[in-house]
Amino acid sequence: GMRAGLGAGVRQTHQIRSLSSPSHAQTSRMSHHRSVRAEAAAKRVLVPVADGTEEMEAVIVIDVLRRAGAEVCVASVESRLQVKCSRGVHLVADASIGSAVGIDWDLIVLPGGMPGAQRLADCATLVALLQKQKAANMHYAAICAAPAVVLQAKGLIDPGQQATVHPAFEDGLVEKSAIQNRVVEDGILTTSRGPGTALEFALALVKSLYGEEKMNAVAGPMVVY
Repeated sequence: GMRAGLGAGVRQTHQIRSLSSPSHAQTSRMSHHRSVRAEAAAKRVLVPVADGTEEMEAVIVIDVLRRAGAEVCVASVESRLQVKCSRGVHLVADASIGSAVGIDWDLIVLPGGMPGAQRLADCATLVALLQKQKAANMHYAAICAAPAVVLQAKGLIDPGQQATVHPAFEDGLVEKSAIQNRVVEDGILTTSRGPGTALEFALALVKSLYGEEKMNAVAGPMVVY
């Protein structure tokens, strides 16, 4: 508390200090407001899609992350927003990949499928976004063929960094020690194996962005377990 009157020098410095620096109650209140604001700002997630993208992997990731409250942008790497996925399902993206440039993404997630994964790898704009994501130490993820066809091929998996990939693409991964796992997390990288592991993969991404409590809250109404 503040003492009345300026009085002696010692008391004066104490008083000036309490005037210029907020009290403990104020600082904890301020940091609380900051954390509430940070939570309120939705996590931004980029999911690029292409002709030949595996539609289950794409939609499961988009759906589950949106259930968690993430702001998910589905971005086409093609010259049009509508893409024809690997099993003939048509998806209409929210935006073209060019509009994803200059945004700070909390997470970039690559669905697999062929030739979709190769179409992603061939997109220079997307590769630059992934390089920027890695350099900024921000989270990125890939499933099915994408860990090998995009990430390994473009130097986005570090030597010794653990990852998994679709069984048909195991030769495309250098570090194979964790390859038999359904979902692998190593630092800012999360990888998974295919359509059958897409739900676990998406929930792992929810956990990494929001924590275990949110992951369980999302999984519950979906009757995952």
